[in-house]
Amino acid sequence: MPNPSTDLDASDWKSQVYHTLKTLDIKHVAYVPDAGHSTAIKKFEADGNVTSVVLTTEEEGIPYLAGAWLGGDRGVLLMQSSGVGNCINMLSLQSNARFPLLMLITMRGEWAEFNQWQNPMGQAAEAALNLMGVLTWRAETPDQIDDLIQGAATMAFDGDQACAVLLSQKLIGKKTWSK
Repeated sequence: MPNPSTDLDASDWKSQVYHTLKTLDIKHVAYVPDAGHSTAIKKFEADGNVTSVVLTTEEEGIPYLAGAWLGGDRGVLLMQSSGVGNCINMLSLQSNARFPLLMLITMRGEWAEFNQWQNPMGQAAEAALNLMGVLTWRAETPDQIDDLIQGAATMAFDGDQACAVLLSQKLIGKKTWSK
């Protein structure tokens, strides 16, 4: 039987994110709009079997996903590293209530960053997540996407852990300023 998450071209990692999450029975996607996640967001918005929720700020996704889990569904929070700082206090909800929390985070403030305002949180995001008890893994190449998401989802959904896969800026590609 074909596996849609592994039969994709590894260079199409943006579609890989969607297909891998679909194989994990994700029913809720909470996100703040982000170019790095735009392909997955568009695919989830078009998917009638998934509820996509646009957040006004990233921390809203944590209690939303807690509620989805209590309702019997799996979900994922898609955000950019600049939103990690917004989530720090709300991560205490997961720490105390011990529900699965799966996050995919596109990184900024790393290799070839053009926007200096992205640097502080981009450099601190992984350490901040770890300090709050979130387990993290970094995807640097397209061939790592499926395996890292699958592994993080297993630890989140089978172990009631907070887990994040960080999609490196080098993986996403150099951004350019457009006027």
